[in-house]
Amino acid sequence: MTSTKTLQTVRDATGQVTSRVRRTVLPGGLRVISEQVAGARSASIGVWVDVGSRDETPALHGCSHFLEHLLFKGTDERSALDISVALDAVGGEFNAFTAKEYTCFHARVLDEDLPLAIDVLGDMITSSTISAADVEAERDVILDEIAMHDDDPDDVVHNLFASQAYGDSPLGRPIAGTETSIKEMSREQIWRFYKRHYAAPHMVVAIAGNLDHASCVRRVRKAFARNGFLDAAAAQPAEPRRGKVRRGVAGSASATRPFEQVNLVLGVNGVPRGDDRRYALGVLNTALGGGTSSRLFQEVREKRGLAYSVFSFASHHADAGLVGVSVGCLPAKLDEVLSVVRAELSRVAADGLTDEELQRGKGQLRGGLVLGLEDSGSRMSRLGKGELVGDPLLSIDEVITHIDAVTLDDVRLLAKELFSQPEILAIVAP
Repeated sequence: MTSTKTLQTVRDATGQVTSRVRRTVLPGGLRVISEQVAGARSASIGVWVDVGSRDETPALHGCSHFLEHLLFKGTDERSALDISVALDAVGGEFNAFTAKEYTCFHARVLDEDLPLAIDVLGDMITSSTISAADVEAERDVILDEIAMHDDDPDDVVHNLFASQAYGDSPLGRPIAGTETSIKEMSREQIWRFYKRHYAAPHMVVAIAGNLDHASCVRRVRKAFARNGFLDAAAAQPAEPRRGKVRRGVAGSASATRPFEQVNLVLGVNGVPRGDDRRYALGVLNTALGGGTSSRLFQEVREKRGLAYSVFSFASHHADAGLVGVSVGCLPAKLDEVLSVVRAELSRVAADGLTDEELQRGKGQLRGGLVLGLEDSGSRMSRLGKGELVGDPLLSIDEVITHIDAVTLDDVRLLAKELFSQPEILAIVAP
């Protein structure tokens, strides 16, 4: 049996419905969540899978990303070229990405081509052949990708920062794997990983744009019925969430690369995804290093000319998080950059933000949120990721209310707690 529920209806000032979110659970546990957006001419679809690099053993390090590549290589019905041609022929955008805690396959098409996108994605997800020849061909592609990331100073320093924070745990390892792990991974290991994790209870199909929910559900049900994927009797139960990770460990790590610049990340433990203080952290992060008016940009780049690129960030996982500052500078300026960044973090820990900074940070968050949702892909991502990780579905007005409710005291107390912790430092230098 299927069950359908309307989760959210948004109306304009005249009472007309501008968007409606509905959710259906199909046999076998596959969830379909959609947002019908009035006036849209496009539609975006994403298949969100509850597996990422965090769920890999050392022997399978990089398997989630490897599998993401392989699902584009062909099924019994479509070759790799057929898959590419199908979406290219209608001007669609088609891609995928792997993260620490999930994998997503997504497409954006004209509303009239949504049935095609649903069918192609359903075929790929349920019926990939993962042939030995494709594994060997894609192995070399991934090794090239790893080498490319190793030539990118930003990638290198952020991977080093995660490794220092989380050690040799899955959260501390690079998503793509290592040269050794990719070379040693067999087709049989990848196939078992595919069959274990790519099961209906572990997936969400999210769709946003000009659509009819009932029609989408029918098409998803047909597209994902291949190979008994929706057979409730055969469906694997959803596995319990992965075990807790240790908090980030203070200390420093360094690496040498033949780069012209020094790249550094200085940070501390943050807050997990479900922490209510994430709204205060969003405001703090924006005011601290989220734009050209931020403290760090003004102090490091505008006033002192110490670096071209400087920004702050906050990463959130189910049970862990990091907050940090990323800078690229000339080697001779490293000590001064570190001194200035540490001074700014100490100052915000002691005094918090000014009222002007608070209001500016809130304004940036509000604007970014609303402008981002002008795109069907952003709406789809919000739905799919939220459903997969268990975030409550809030309306835009509810999110803005949370942002507006952040006070100077909220930010000051959080900044004091965060930036009084021992620091985690990663440096990549020539």
